[in-house]
Amino acid sequence: MKLLMIWVCAFAYVTASCQQPPASTKISTADKTYEYRQPSSGGTGKFYFGREIAAIMDASGSDWLERSSRPQEENTDAIIAAMPLKPGMVIADIGAGTGYYTFRVAKLVPQGKVYAVEIQQELINMLNEKKKAANANVEVVQGDTMSVNLPDNSVDLAFLVDVYHELSWPREIIQSINKSLKPDGKIILIEYRGEDPNVRIKPLHKTTVAQLAREMRANGFVLEKRVETFPIQHFLLFRKK
Repeated sequence: MKLLMIWVCAFAYVTASCQQPPASTKISTADKTYEYRQPSSGGTGKFYFGREIAAIMDASGSDWLERSSRPQEENTDAIIAAMPLKPGMVIADIGAGTGYYTFRVAKLVPQGKVYAVEIQQELINMLNEKKKAANANVEVVQGDTMSVNLPDNSVDLAFLVDVYHELSWPREIIQSINKSLKPDGKIILIEYRGEDPNVRIKPLHKTTVAQLAREMRANGFVLEKRVETFPIQHFLLFRKK
């Protein structure tokens, strides 16, 4: 567990910095979606439903995502087994990073495909190299901070592994994912457990079920299934309202 005491980030669906207006101002003035305050240590100073959005590390630390201890620390095989996958499904790995989950999931949807959505160019290059080497049913997609850039009504299941808490624009990204989902499409959020002090992750990189459910509900999703058998993470499956 010592590795988990370092600054934990999913190298993914976020920018390395957050453009902020002057302190105490807000954007989306009609609904006051985001608020800006003095950043805390490791934070961006940007708040969504009272939660400070975490700062991120860049792709230079991507080896951490592929560490040999990860399967034991996070029970990654069981996380994949808990996903409601079927052979012909179209899946979106949002904030795919190095593709740790992307290519494992792709093997389980042989008649379908996996969109690997990423914004960091170094990681996009890595994903394309892995795709070529594996001849995998994976399509690498360059997103941006406000859009996953996926076709409308095309995705059966989208998942974000240790990514959501770092999204610079969580409302916009969830709404973008929503557009890409089929009518019965679903979203899985896998996040470090904020309720558990024994999870040795920096506080801004942990989230609670109550907070996640609140934010997702505001974007048209309700919690359908919750799995709490994994060592350090929530597994939350959301469906459209």
